[in-house]
Amino acid sequence: MQLERREDLYAASVPVCQRYLGALQAWLDCADPAQLPALLHQRLTPDMIPLQGQVEIAANFALRLCFPLAGAAVPDYGSFAGTPAGLRERLAYVQALLASLKPGDFDAPPAFIEDQAGQALLRLPPGDFLHLYALPNFFFHCSMAYALLRLHGVPLGKPQFDGFHTYPE
Repeated sequence: MQLERREDLYAASVPVCQRYLGALQAWLDCADPAQLPALLHQRLTPDMIPLQGQVEIAANFALRLCFPLAGAAVPDYGSFAGTPAGLRERLAYVQALLASLKPGDFDAPPAFIEDQAGQALLRLPPGDFLHLYALPNFFFHCSMAYALLRLHGVPLGKPQFDGFHTYPE
């Protein structure tokens, strides 16, 4: 699944992550501010990561996804409080880092990108890294955050997930 042009790598990574991190922030904003601190500790099942972790991992995965495709080291994830305000700061921090990437940064992606997937060390060509590993993982954690918020009564639907769908009220 080799992508030939730098514009392909850029367009399929940076704007996608920016859009869905923005959506993730909007989902958190839809929660009752008084209930959100407690929601951050909720899990879909006892062995899954709680909402706070899902948001953090989605944000960190955006960096793990985009920077290697540009042939750059993954920036430090930063240290933020595990609070609603801390998550907002983390998302803003990641958005600023993503905004620093430009299409020209993707002119010479590495032949292979290595990343740790749990206990496995992956070594994939850029197109496979993007489409078969990094984007699915990014969307997995975004979706888990969405599902947790929905499970706990936050009024979200598909229009809030992708920003394209509309339905009659």
